[in-house]
Amino acid sequence: MPDQIDLNLLRVFDALLQTGSVTGAAEQLTLSIPATSRALGRLRRAMKDPVLVRAGRGMAPTPFALRTAPRVRSLLEEASALINADREVRIAELERTFTIRINDGVATTLAATAVEATAAIAPGVVLRFVEEGSESAEALRDGSVDLDIGAGDPSAPDLRSALLYRERLVGIVRADSKLSRTPTLAQLCRHPHVSASRRGRTHGPLDEALEAAGLRRQVAAVVPTPAVAALLVSSSHYVGMVPQRLAEQYGKPLGLRWFPLPATLPDVEIRLVWHARLDADPAQHWLRTTLRDALSS
Repeated sequence: MPDQIDLNLLRVFDALLQTGSVTGAAEQLTLSIPATSRALGRLRRAMKDPVLVRAGRGMAPTPFALRTAPRVRSLLEEASALINADREVRIAELERTFTIRINDGVATTLAATAVEATAAIAPGVVLRFVEEGSESAEALRDGSVDLDIGAGDPSAPDLRSALLYRERLVGIVRADSKLSRTPTLAQLCRHPHVSASRRGRTHGPLDEALEAAGLRRQVAAVVPTPAVAALLVSSSHYVGMVPQRLAEQYGKPLGLRWFPLPATLPDVEIRLVWHARLDADPAQHWLRTTLRDALSS
């Protein structure tokens, strides 16, 4: 008779996928290495899949394991919520990893603050930041992502969101640039620009303001994120646009100066987004409240 998969085996599966090794999973679960190895054997028999296979000096998950991992994580979270529904969560003793999807333009200015705010209250909590690959809500639905931090307001009825702050875009150039410190739109158009767009777009709100004034800028390069744009501008004669927080925090170390744009552009809303099933989870509620308090200022 094949091994049955119980909740403890699913915890082992989750730890193996997170750490990528038997040793790492054993340390995370406070088990012996032989016990974890035996559990992996049971998982392989029950799932009829190798789960982890040798890849050089390490181990890599199989395609089946990668497809299954988000569903297992979701099941474990739902089981935890069921067990702890009527129990008070001791945040100071909480040991849990939260996965947060975030783009590097926001992460560069917020990640350190978020980590410090949570660690001050719950030193056993780990914030695992992953980059945006897509804006699909499926990662929030299946539990592979706990929170999404970024621009825009989700329209899906099963997602919840909360405003963190509104961000203003500003212009950046190298500190030794000949561009005026308070440039006009016409002066901006005399210099090549670098555009930050994950979708590779060269046209945005600034271009609409330029067109209204009968002007057009030259976009010489398109990069995926504002952080990359700042690095490129720091080593070139390009003009870039980045969030004001990024410009204030990293402008001087990168040898940049920033300036208000001579056009009225819409502010960017940075929001927390999560799935509705996590509304009542005490640990998730604490995390969202802590992040909002730390990041909204």
